[in-house]
Amino acid sequence: MLTKYKIPLLLLVLGIISCKKAESPPPKINTFYKEVITYDDRKTITPEEAKTYHIDKHHQYQYRTGNPGHYEYNYDVKGIDNKGDSVFGNINIQGKHGAGILLFDTIEDVEIEAEWIGYGKLKAIDKQGNEYNLIAD
Repeated sequence: MLTKYKIPLLLLVLGIISCKKAESPPPKINTFYKEVITYDDRKTITPEEAKTYHIDKHHQYQYRTGNPGHYEYNYDVKGIDNKGDSVFGNINIQGKHGAGILLFDTIEDVEIEAEWIGYGKLKAIDKQGNEYNLIAD
């Protein structure tokens, strides 16, 4: 009588073991957050960003967009290049990294990538490898 139940029991066990929960793809989240900040981000504010546009006169940033955990800040910056010349510009930062431009009287605007290195202090580099020490203005 025990052998009578062995085959159905074996089939049941194999069926349970072989059943695998189908993994569904991760949900697509509609968001205006970008993975990487580019220097063009500071030029315009999208309609989605405009919904969360915020100015706070008590902080150094010019404005902020986004939601908690995903804020993108816009700063005016000033500092010096690796030759000791004064520079100034504008950047967008999300988290520790960002990008923007430095403005010059004698040459075209320079695109930079920036990173926080301390409170209010940034290190930036342009496409030619020139380094800039900046502070949020």
